Amino acid sequence: MIVGIGVDLVDIPRFERTIERTPRLVERLFSDAERVLKPHSLAARYAAKEALIKALGGSDGVHWTEIEIASEASGRPVFSLCGSTAAVIAERGITALHLSLSHDAGLATAYVIAESAPGVASDDTGIGDAPDTTGDRA
Repeated sequence: MIVGIGVDLVDIPRFERTIERTPRLVERLFSDAERVLKPHSLAARYAAKEALIKALGGSDGVHWTEIEIASEASGRPVFSLCGSTAAVIAERGITALHLSLSHDAGLATAYVIAESAPGVASDDTGIGDAPDTTGDRA
């Protein structure tokens, strides 16, 4: 069951200028493994982290450096989470995170789907709550 989606778009040249002006941002936003990547790849990973936070409905308990975007052997991007961020995901009953990244024409984008197993209870954030069955449609 989909419990959240998130999307983010980053202007790569603007992102590059920002990290040139404030190099410490790279340490605050990215894991050791990510810091060696080129700016366009960092921009896509920044978008992925923002999209994940949106899919979660907020950043409570989430820490930027505990969210790492790695790649499977096929090149498919995947989240590698640790610490309190991994705990937040587990507490919310999220059993799968799907991630898509792209960058072209000076833009980087990321799309995230957070999923839980059917019947998995969640906390009071609204994630995983039963759908409204009152018949009202937006």
